Amino acid sequence: MKQFEKGNACIAKAALLAGCTHYYGYPITPSSEIIHTVAELFPEVGAIFLQASSEVAAINMVYGASAAGKRVLTSSSGPGISLKQEGVSYLAASELPCVIADIQRAGPGLGNIWPSQADYFQVVKGGGHGNYRTPVFAPNSPQEMVDFTIEAFEVADRYRTPVYVFADAYVGQVMESVDFPTTIRKIPEKPWALKGNKETKGNLITSILMSPELEEELNIKLQEKYREIEEKEQRYSEYMVEDADIILMAYGITSRIAQSCVDILRDKGVKAGLFRPITLWPFPNDRLKELRTKTKQFVVFELSNGQMVDDVRLVVKDHAKVDFYGRMGGVIPTPDELVLKVEEFFNKM
Repeated sequence: MKQFEKGNACIAKAALLAGCTHYYGYPITPSSEIIHTVAELFPEVGAIFLQASSEVAAINMVYGASAAGKRVLTSSSGPGISLKQEGVSYLAASELPCVIADIQRAGPGLGNIWPSQADYFQVVKGGGHGNYRTPVFAPNSPQEMVDFTIEAFEVADRYRTPVYVFADAYVGQVMESVDFPTTIRKIPEKPWALKGNKETKGNLITSILMSPELEEELNIKLQEKYREIEEKEQRYSEYMVEDADIILMAYGITSRIAQSCVDILRDKGVKAGLFRPITLWPFPNDRLKELRTKTKQFVVFELSNGQMVDDVRLVVKDHAKVDFYGRMGGVIPTPDELVLKVEEFFNKM
């Protein structure tokens, strides 16, 4: 079903199509259209919407709904995501699935409401305490806001883990034609959930284990799960990389700018390509290891101080040169600006 829709609203509609029945959150620009759309649509179909008193309250309500076996969504932007981090750690430790949408704004501090990709460290590396990871999907369009939100719920339930939909303000605010599914996903059985009846009264869901040995057992179990996710859930897309002498690496809105840059460079006779991580964790290391032997140079392009570039360098190592170009504070460069920078790097090879 085709609709002309804003990226943020796509997340709310996709959540319903994914079988989500509960939303708890607190509004913050530039993510607020998610909660606005949820407030309008969820009650109409009997789903639960509640605007919490704070981000901290919201993430703990997510914990409760997930423990009861529900598919649950929350959303925020940088400062709000920071406040949720303790709760995300609790969710990971208790192996509770949920989806968290982060629509990034410029920072640090309150910053401003313009697009940024500076939450990478906080979300991809795990902003809370303890030895946990969370899968992270990085859409670059309203259509992918739909597709990846639905997939995020599937992955969350498959591995019993929180999962992020990780976008910048531009992708959240842009409006495009979107093709929505016409059927609602079925929620899988959750025999581990606590449903307030005698059949599930033995299901203890907690993130506190007072025995060091039991806590270590939990940590070992989680690391085994994360290794499985790394093995099975790496996602990426690529554009003109097979014969590329220089490969741009970008996600979110920067990947769309980078693709235009590749087209311009190709017209100029430069064999450029684009490799886009769709999952920022697990990072698509396997494919990147193949590409590092086929190209001479990578240019990482981000709306940050270079928070993804270390992940690229860890994989590429000495096989190819890795350069970085970024803008901060909400500034979005044009394709022509990026072309000039890439040509500068390329000429120094």
